[in-house]
Amino acid sequence: MTWTIEAVLRWATDDFRARGLDSPRLDAELLLARALSSTRIQLIVDAKRPLSAEELGAYRELVKRRRAREPIAYILGEREFYGRSFRVDRRVLIPRPDTEALVDVALDRTRSASMSMRALDLCTGSACVAVALARERPTSFVVAVDASDGAVAVARDNALRLGAYNVAVRHGDLFGALKQSCRFDLVTANPPYIPAGDIATLEPEVRDYEPRLALDGGDDGLAIVRRVVAEAPAHLVDAGVLAVEVCAGEARAVAELFARAGFADVELRRDYARIERVVSGVLRKS
Repeated sequence: MTWTIEAVLRWATDDFRARGLDSPRLDAELLLARALSSTRIQLIVDAKRPLSAEELGAYRELVKRRRAREPIAYILGEREFYGRSFRVDRRVLIPRPDTEALVDVALDRTRSASMSMRALDLCTGSACVAVALARERPTSFVVAVDASDGAVAVARDNALRLGAYNVAVRHGDLFGALKQSCRFDLVTANPPYIPAGDIATLEPEVRDYEPRLALDGGDDGLAIVRRVVAEAPAHLVDAGVLAVEVCAGEARAVAELFARAGFADVELRRDYARIERVVSGVLRKS
């Protein structure tokens, strides 16, 4: 049999589908495009081209990794977020479309401070939120914080590579990475929010590959969220905004935390799947 591009794609798609992968054809195409240093469009154009033994070998190695349920983003080493390609590996959570709602809320609720906004992004991971804010608001200054040394390294690389020179990355435990006197117009956070007991039930791509530190939110999923909401007022200016991404089903409980911490105008924002995903509020000090 001659292994053409279309033949090998058919084989990989059938293999992935039989293993229960969610997007077998897309995965097959993305991996082949990487193996050939090509694009998905070029695969269509060159569908009848036979592959060399070296090309087949390279593709098979990528297919083996996906068969083991390694996420496509880690295999490719990148994931698009808010129109930009972020480098990712197993040191950081993979950016998801749901989190774009967090960026949207942050930008919408800080229009009055847009020219000189000072923002803090907690649990920054790959720095996808911090970089998106910094590039959308180039006259702002964004501090990105993460408790993981590995995540800090990835975040710094992404900020530099994507030209977000107005982002400073810090290592530390939430607000503990900052001077007590630091105040911000905006604080964002995509904290760990999966209940610890639920992690074993997650898809293998998440459970076995993504960093547990970025997933585990304690017994009820709100351990880190509670700390963020309780400690944020000391680091916000008057009329400063806090916006937090939360787990499906947690938004109402988190909104109550906001209210008890003194936040007004508390709003819930749905993500692209219509799930209440982001809770935000304004701190009124006077």
